[in-house]
Amino acid sequence: MPSTVYFADMRAGHKENLFAKISKLMLLAGIKERIAGGDLVAVKLHFGERGNHTFIRPIFIRRVVEEIKGCGGRPFLTDSSTLYPGERKEAVSALACAVENGFAYAVVNAPLIMCDGLRGNSGQRVTVNGELLQQVPIGSAIVEADALVTVSHFKCHELTGFGGALKNLGMGCATREGKLIQHSTVAPQVAEKYCTGCGLCLKACAHDAIAIIEGKAKIDPTACAGCSRCITICPHKAIAIQWNEAADLVMKKMAEFAKGAIVGKERKSLYLNFITQVSPACDCYGHADAPIVNDIGICAATDPVALDQACADLVNDAPGNQHTALATGHEPGGDKFRGVHPEIDWEVQLEHAEKVGIGSREYELVRI
Repeated sequence: MPSTVYFADMRAGHKENLFAKISKLMLLAGIKERIAGGDLVAVKLHFGERGNHTFIRPIFIRRVVEEIKGCGGRPFLTDSSTLYPGERKEAVSALACAVENGFAYAVVNAPLIMCDGLRGNSGQRVTVNGELLQQVPIGSAIVEADALVTVSHFKCHELTGFGGALKNLGMGCATREGKLIQHSTVAPQVAEKYCTGCGLCLKACAHDAIAIIEGKAKIDPTACAGCSRCITICPHKAIAIQWNEAADLVMKKMAEFAKGAIVGKERKSLYLNFITQVSPACDCYGHADAPIVNDIGICAATDPVALDQACADLVNDAPGNQHTALATGHEPGGDKFRGVHPEIDWEVQLEHAEKVGIGSREYELVRI
Protein backbone atom coordinates (compact mmCIF):
# COMPACT_ATOMS: atom_id res chain seq x y z
CA MET A 1 0.00 0.00 0.00
CA PRO A 2 1.53 3.36 -0.99
CA SER A 3 2.39 5.88 1.70
CA THR A 4 1.17 9.46 1.52
CA VAL A 5 3.71 12.24 0.99
CA TYR A 6 2.49 15.83 1.29
CA PHE A 7 4.18 18.43 -0.90
CA ALA A 8 4.20 22.22 -0.86
CA ASP A 9 5.96 24.21 -3.56
CA MET A 10 7.90 27.41 -2.90
CA ARG A 11 5.20 29.80 -4.10
CA ALA A 12 3.96 32.25 -1.46
CA GLY A 13 1.75 35.31 -1.22
CA HIS A 14 0.01 37.60 1.22
CA LYS A 15 -2.60 34.93 1.97
CA GLU A 16 -0.14 32.09 2.64
CA ASN A 17 3.61 32.29 3.28
CA LEU A 18 6.12 29.45 3.60
CA PHE A 19 5.75 29.34 7.38
CA ALA A 20 2.02 28.70 6.98
CA LYS A 21 2.83 25.94 4.49
CA ILE A 22 5.14 24.26 7.00
CA SER A 23 2.34 24.25 9.56
CA LYS A 24 -0.14 22.90 7.03
CA LEU A 25 2.24 20.11 5.98
CA MET A 26 2.81 19.04 9.57
CA LEU A 27 -0.90 19.03 10.35
CA LEU A 28 -1.79 17.04 7.23
CA ALA A 29 1.01 14.55 7.92
CA GLY A 30 -0.50 13.92 11.36
CA ILE A 31 1.61 15.78 13.90
CA LYS A 32 -1.33 15.91 16.33
CA GLU A 33 -1.61 12.12 16.27
CA ARG A 34 2.15 11.71 16.75
CA ILE A 35 2.78 14.10 19.66
CA ALA A 36 1.06 13.89 23.05
CA GLY A 37 1.07 16.39 25.88
CA GLY A 38 4.32 16.29 27.84
CA ASP A 39 6.25 14.33 25.21
CA LEU A 40 9.96 15.10 25.03
CA VAL A 41 10.38 15.55 21.28
CA ALA A 42 13.75 15.27 19.55
CA VAL A 43 13.89 17.54 16.51
CA LYS A 44 16.78 16.02 14.56
CA LEU A 45 18.46 18.34 12.09
CA HIS A 46 21.90 19.29 10.81
CA PHE A 47 23.25 22.40 12.55
CA GLY A 48 25.54 23.12 9.59
CA GLU A 49 29.29 23.42 9.38
CA ARG A 50 31.04 26.75 9.86
CA GLY A 51 31.28 28.34 6.39
CA ASN A 52 28.35 26.33 5.01
CA HIS A 53 25.06 28.10 4.24
CA THR A 54 22.71 25.48 2.79
CA PHE A 55 21.43 24.08 6.10
CA ILE A 56 17.76 24.76 6.84
CA ARG A 57 17.13 28.29 8.07
CA PRO A 58 16.61 28.53 11.84
CA ILE A 59 13.46 30.63 11.38
CA PHE A 60 11.85 27.67 9.56
CA ILE A 61 12.87 25.38 12.41
CA ARG A 62 11.14 27.76 14.82
CA ARG A 63 7.83 27.11 13.05
CA VAL A 64 8.39 23.35 13.44
CA VAL A 65 9.04 23.93 17.16
CA GLU A 66 5.85 26.01 17.48
CA GLU A 67 3.72 23.26 15.93
CA ILE A 68 5.18 20.68 18.32
CA LYS A 69 4.50 22.95 21.29
CA GLY A 70 0.98 23.45 19.98
CA CYS A 71 0.45 19.71 20.47
CA GLY A 72 1.72 19.93 24.05
CA GLY A 73 5.14 18.52 23.24
CA ARG A 74 8.42 19.74 24.71
CA PRO A 75 10.85 19.92 21.79
CA PHE A 76 14.62 20.13 21.80
CA LEU A 77 16.87 20.51 18.76
CA THR A 78 19.52 17.85 18.41
CA ASP A 79 22.43 16.76 16.24
CA SER A 80 25.42 14.46 16.73
CA SER A 81 29.18 14.89 16.72
CA THR A 82 31.14 14.21 13.56
CA LEU A 83 33.41 11.22 13.11
CA TYR A 84 36.17 13.23 11.50
CA PRO A 85 38.23 15.83 13.42
CA GLY A 86 36.77 19.25 12.69
CA GLU A 87 34.53 22.06 13.89
CA ARG A 88 31.85 19.72 15.27
CA LYS A 89 33.83 16.79 16.69
CA GLU A 90 32.46 17.25 20.24
CA ALA A 91 29.50 18.95 21.89
CA VAL A 92 31.10 22.22 22.95
CA SER A 93 32.42 23.07 19.49
CA ALA A 94 29.33 21.71 17.74
CA LEU A 95 26.90 23.76 19.83
CA ALA A 96 29.03 26.88 19.46
CA CYS A 97 28.92 26.35 15.69
CA ALA A 98 25.15 25.86 15.84
CA VAL A 99 24.64 29.15 17.67
CA GLU A 100 26.91 30.94 15.20
CA ASN A 101 24.75 29.53 12.40
CA GLY A 102 21.64 31.03 13.99
CA PHE A 103 20.25 28.20 16.12
CA ALA A 104 20.19 30.26 19.30
CA TYR A 105 17.30 29.81 21.75
CA ALA A 106 16.06 33.32 21.02
CA VAL A 107 15.63 32.33 17.36
CA VAL A 108 14.41 28.73 17.48
CA ASN A 109 12.56 28.83 20.84
CA ALA A 110 13.97 25.47 21.95
CA PRO A 111 17.10 24.21 23.73
CA LEU A 112 19.96 22.52 21.87
CA ILE A 113 21.18 19.11 23.01
CA MET A 114 23.79 16.90 21.38
CA CYS A 115 22.12 13.51 21.14
CA ASP A 116 25.37 11.59 21.67
CA GLY A 117 26.78 13.48 24.66
CA LEU A 118 29.91 15.50 25.27
CA ARG A 119 32.33 13.51 23.10
CA GLY A 120 29.97 11.57 20.88
CA ASN A 121 30.04 8.36 22.92
CA SER A 122 26.79 8.61 24.85
CA GLY A 123 24.56 6.01 23.24
CA GLN A 124 22.48 2.90 23.66
CA ARG A 125 22.55 -0.29 21.64
CA VAL A 126 19.26 -0.89 19.86
CA THR A 127 18.31 -4.28 18.42
CA VAL A 128 17.43 -4.15 14.71
CA ASN A 129 18.12 -7.73 13.54
CA GLY A 130 19.21 -6.42 10.16
CA GLU A 131 20.87 -8.15 7.26
CA LEU A 132 24.28 -6.79 8.26
CA LEU A 133 23.87 -5.65 11.86
CA GLN A 134 22.04 -7.11 14.85
CA GLN A 135 22.41 -4.08 17.12
CA VAL A 136 23.30 -0.46 16.44
CA PRO A 137 24.55 2.28 18.85
CA ILE A 138 22.16 5.25 18.73
CA GLY A 139 22.55 8.56 20.56
CA SER A 140 20.97 8.38 24.02
CA ALA A 141 18.84 11.50 23.59
CA ILE A 142 17.24 9.98 20.47
CA VAL A 143 16.54 6.67 22.21
CA GLU A 144 15.17 8.29 25.36
CA ALA A 145 12.98 10.87 23.60
CA ASP A 146 9.25 10.14 23.51
CA ALA A 147 8.86 11.30 19.91
CA LEU A 148 11.01 12.23 16.94
CA VAL A 149 10.70 14.83 14.19
CA THR A 150 13.44 14.95 11.57
CA VAL A 151 13.94 18.05 9.45
CA SER A 152 16.34 17.29 6.62
CA HIS A 153 17.98 19.32 3.88
CA PHE A 154 17.58 17.18 0.77
CA LYS A 155 20.74 17.42 -1.36
CA CYS A 156 23.36 15.34 -3.17
CA HIS A 157 25.94 13.36 -1.24
CA GLU A 158 29.28 12.02 -2.39
CA LEU A 159 28.90 8.63 -0.67
CA THR A 160 25.15 7.94 -0.73
CA GLY A 161 24.08 9.83 -3.88
CA PHE A 162 21.67 11.94 -1.90
CA GLY A 163 21.08 12.75 1.74
CA GLY A 164 17.56 13.05 3.12
CA ALA A 165 15.50 11.63 5.96
CA LEU A 166 17.20 8.21 5.94
CA LYS A 167 20.67 9.71 6.20
CA ASN A 168 19.52 12.14 8.90
CA LEU A 169 18.24 9.14 10.85
CA GLY A 170 20.93 6.56 10.15
CA MET A 171 24.10 8.60 10.13
CA GLY A 172 22.83 11.62 12.05
CA CYS A 173 21.43 9.72 15.05
CA ALA A 174 24.36 7.33 15.44
CA THR A 175 27.10 7.71 18.03
CA ARG A 176 30.68 8.16 16.87
CA GLU A 177 31.12 4.40 17.19
CA GLY A 178 28.06 3.95 15.00
CA LYS A 179 29.41 6.29 12.36
CA LEU A 180 32.68 4.35 12.34
CA ILE A 181 30.79 1.07 11.93
CA GLN A 182 29.04 2.49 8.89
CA HIS A 183 32.12 3.98 7.26
CA SER A 184 34.94 1.56 8.00
CA THR A 185 35.83 -2.06 8.69
CA VAL A 186 39.29 -1.40 10.11
CA ALA A 187 40.82 0.46 13.05
CA PRO A 188 41.75 4.17 12.79
CA GLN A 189 45.29 4.91 11.66
CA VAL A 190 47.99 7.16 13.10
CA ALA A 191 49.85 9.61 10.87
CA GLU A 192 53.28 9.46 12.48
CA LYS A 193 54.44 12.79 11.08
CA TYR A 194 51.75 14.55 13.14
CA CYS A 195 51.93 12.37 16.26
CA THR A 196 53.94 13.86 19.15
CA GLY A 197 53.58 10.87 21.45
CA CYS A 198 51.68 12.96 24.02
CA GLY A 199 49.77 9.87 25.23
CA LEU A 200 46.31 11.46 25.39
CA CYS A 201 44.90 8.82 23.04
CA LEU A 202 46.37 6.08 25.22
CA LYS A 203 44.61 7.49 28.29
CA ALA A 204 41.33 7.87 26.38
CA CYS A 205 41.31 4.31 25.03
CA ALA A 206 39.12 2.05 27.17
CA HIS A 207 40.28 -1.11 25.40
CA ASP A 208 44.08 -0.98 25.82
CA ALA A 209 44.41 -0.86 22.04
CA ILE A 210 46.98 1.97 21.93
CA ALA A 211 50.62 2.04 22.97
CA ILE A 212 53.42 4.59 22.64
CA ILE A 213 56.28 2.94 20.77
CA GLU A 214 59.44 4.88 19.97
CA GLY A 215 57.64 8.12 20.72
CA LYS A 216 54.66 7.47 18.44
CA ALA A 217 51.15 6.12 19.07
CA LYS A 218 50.44 2.68 17.68
CA ILE A 219 46.93 1.17 17.41
CA ASP A 220 46.48 -2.59 17.76
CA PRO A 221 43.67 -3.41 15.29
CA THR A 222 42.94 -6.71 17.04
CA ALA A 223 42.16 -4.90 20.31
CA CYS A 224 40.45 -1.82 18.81
CA ALA A 225 36.69 -1.76 19.52
CA GLY A 226 35.98 1.02 17.03
CA CYS A 227 34.68 3.57 19.54
CA SER A 228 36.72 6.35 17.83
CA ARG A 229 37.46 8.24 21.06
CA CYS A 230 41.09 8.52 20.00
CA ILE A 231 40.15 10.47 16.88
CA THR A 232 38.54 13.30 18.81
CA ILE A 233 40.95 13.38 21.73
CA CYS A 234 44.07 13.87 19.57
CA PRO A 235 45.02 17.59 19.68
CA HIS A 236 47.17 17.26 16.55
CA LYS A 237 44.63 15.49 14.30
CA ALA A 238 47.12 12.66 13.92
CA ILE A 239 44.50 9.88 14.16
CA ALA A 240 41.96 9.43 11.40
CA ILE A 241 39.36 7.00 10.16
CA GLN A 242 40.25 4.75 7.24
CA TRP A 243 37.39 5.35 4.80
CA ASN A 244 37.49 1.87 3.32
CA GLU A 245 33.86 0.72 3.23
CA ALA A 246 32.14 0.37 -0.17
CA ALA A 247 29.36 2.87 -0.85
CA ASP A 248 26.63 0.25 -1.21
CA LEU A 249 27.50 -1.28 2.17
CA VAL A 250 27.59 2.15 3.78
CA MET A 251 24.05 2.76 2.52
CA LYS A 252 22.82 -0.62 3.73
CA LYS A 253 24.32 -0.11 7.17
CA MET A 254 22.91 3.43 7.23
CA ALA A 255 19.42 2.06 6.53
CA GLU A 256 19.74 -0.40 9.41
CA PHE A 257 20.89 2.41 11.71
CA ALA A 258 17.88 4.43 10.53
CA LYS A 259 15.68 1.57 11.68
CA GLY A 260 17.42 1.67 15.05
CA ALA A 261 16.76 5.39 15.44
CA ILE A 262 12.98 4.91 15.24
CA VAL A 263 12.61 1.67 17.20
CA GLY A 264 9.78 2.21 19.67
CA LYS A 265 8.79 5.45 17.96
CA GLU A 266 7.38 4.10 14.72
CA ARG A 267 4.05 5.82 15.48
CA LYS A 268 5.67 8.75 17.24
CA SER A 269 7.78 10.06 14.35
CA LEU A 270 7.26 12.57 11.55
CA TYR A 271 9.64 13.61 8.78
CA LEU A 272 10.12 16.81 6.77
CA ASN A 273 12.46 17.30 3.82
CA PHE A 274 13.38 20.72 2.45
CA ILE A 275 14.21 20.41 -1.26
CA THR A 276 15.95 23.77 -1.32
CA GLN A 277 19.49 24.79 -2.28
CA VAL A 278 20.09 21.27 -3.59
CA SER A 279 23.86 21.35 -3.30
CA PRO A 280 26.15 18.74 -4.90
CA ALA A 281 27.69 17.65 -1.59
CA CYS A 282 27.02 17.24 2.13
CA ASP A 283 26.39 20.16 4.51
CA CYS A 284 29.37 18.92 6.54
CA TYR A 285 31.75 20.89 4.33
CA GLY A 286 32.81 24.42 5.23
CA HIS A 287 31.42 25.66 1.91
CA ALA A 288 28.44 25.03 -0.37
CA ASP A 289 28.54 24.89 -4.16
CA ALA A 290 25.82 26.22 -6.46
CA PRO A 291 22.53 24.27 -6.41
CA ILE A 292 22.06 21.76 -9.24
CA VAL A 293 18.31 22.50 -9.55
CA ASN A 294 16.16 25.42 -8.50
CA ASP A 295 14.34 25.27 -5.16
CA ILE A 296 11.46 22.80 -5.44
CA GLY A 297 9.55 22.76 -2.16
CA ILE A 298 8.98 21.03 1.16
CA CYS A 299 7.65 17.49 1.77
CA ALA A 300 6.27 15.82 4.89
CA ALA A 301 5.36 12.21 5.68
CA THR A 302 5.29 9.56 8.39
CA ASP A 303 7.23 7.18 6.11
CA PRO A 304 10.88 8.24 5.60
CA VAL A 305 11.41 5.83 2.70
CA ALA A 306 8.45 7.16 0.72
CA LEU A 307 9.50 10.69 1.60
CA ASP A 308 13.05 10.29 0.26
CA GLN A 309 11.79 8.48 -2.84
CA ALA A 310 9.32 11.29 -3.58
CA CYS A 311 12.00 13.95 -3.08
CA ALA A 312 14.43 12.08 -5.36
CA ASP A 313 11.76 11.89 -8.04
CA LEU A 314 10.94 15.60 -7.70
CA VAL A 315 14.62 16.51 -8.10
CA ASN A 316 15.05 14.22 -11.12
CA ASP A 317 11.89 15.57 -12.74
CA ALA A 318 13.21 19.14 -12.51
CA PRO A 319 15.41 20.77 -15.17
CA GLY A 320 19.05 20.84 -14.09
CA ASN A 321 21.01 24.05 -13.71
CA GLN A 322 23.78 24.76 -16.19
CA HIS A 323 27.25 25.82 -15.05
CA THR A 324 27.05 23.75 -11.83
CA ALA A 325 28.59 20.48 -10.65
CA LEU A 326 25.83 18.66 -12.56
CA ALA A 327 27.64 17.06 -15.52
CA THR A 328 24.79 15.03 -17.07
CA GLY A 329 21.04 14.56 -16.66
CA HIS A 330 20.09 18.22 -17.09
CA GLU A 331 16.87 17.31 -18.87
CA PRO A 332 13.66 16.77 -16.83
CA GLY A 333 13.69 13.10 -15.90
CA GLY A 334 17.47 12.87 -16.02
CA ASP A 335 19.28 11.28 -13.07
CA LYS A 336 20.61 14.32 -11.22
CA PHE A 337 22.38 12.33 -8.51
CA ARG A 338 24.37 10.23 -10.96
CA GLY A 339 24.91 13.41 -12.91
CA VAL A 340 26.99 14.65 -9.96
CA HIS A 341 28.24 11.34 -8.52
CA PRO A 342 28.14 8.85 -11.42
CA GLU A 343 29.71 5.99 -9.46
CA ILE A 344 27.04 5.94 -6.73
CA ASP A 345 23.91 3.77 -7.00
CA TRP A 346 21.76 5.96 -4.75
CA GLU A 347 18.75 3.64 -4.92
CA VAL A 348 20.52 1.11 -2.67
CA GLN A 349 19.60 3.08 0.46
CA LEU A 350 15.93 3.12 -0.53
CA GLU A 351 15.87 -0.55 -1.52
CA HIS A 352 17.49 -1.69 1.72
CA ALA A 353 15.40 0.58 3.92
CA GLU A 354 12.28 -0.91 2.38
CA LYS A 355 13.71 -4.41 2.76
CA VAL A 356 14.36 -4.02 6.50
CA GLY A 357 10.84 -2.73 7.06
CA ILE A 358 11.26 1.01 7.60
CA GLY A 359 8.75 1.99 4.93
CA SER A 360 7.65 1.73 1.33
CA ARG A 361 9.07 3.20 -1.88
CA GLU A 362 5.53 3.39 -3.24
CA TYR A 363 3.86 6.69 -2.49
CA GLU A 364 1.03 9.02 -3.35
CA LEU A 365 2.09 12.65 -3.68
CA VAL A 366 -0.52 15.07 -2.36
CA ARG A 367 0.11 18.66 -3.41
CA ILE A 368 -1.26 21.25 -1.01
